Amino acid sequence: QVQLVESGGGLVQPGESLRLSCVASGFNFNGYILNWYRQTPGKERELVASITGTGHANHKDSVKGRFTISRDNAKSTAYLQMNSLKPEDTAIYYCNIVRLGVNYWGQGTQVTVSS
Repeated sequence: QVQLVESGGGLVQPGESLRLSCVASGFNFNGYILNWYRQTPGKERELVASITGTGHANHKDSVKGRFTISRDNAKSTAYLQMNSLKPEDTAIYYCNIVRLGVNYWGQGTQVTVSS
């Protein structure tokens, strides 16, 4: 079965960095777009970044120049490098794929940016 497991979240101060990881299993990782979403209480989940199997990436405007999505197909792992973090980046971050019309999500990892 499809499994996505995120890690790497934590509590950091503004301006610091974190790298999130998403380890995938149960499907052909290379063949799917991998998405990173985030969600804060009371708000809808929002798309932060996406990357195709061949490495073409897109990022939400508010994180361009600070966040970088990447993937290692040999390790079935995707990453989200987050630099120059701001308090408004505080959220639970989820990785996601859509397979045969079904959304699959990891359990999420909490990122808190606070002084």
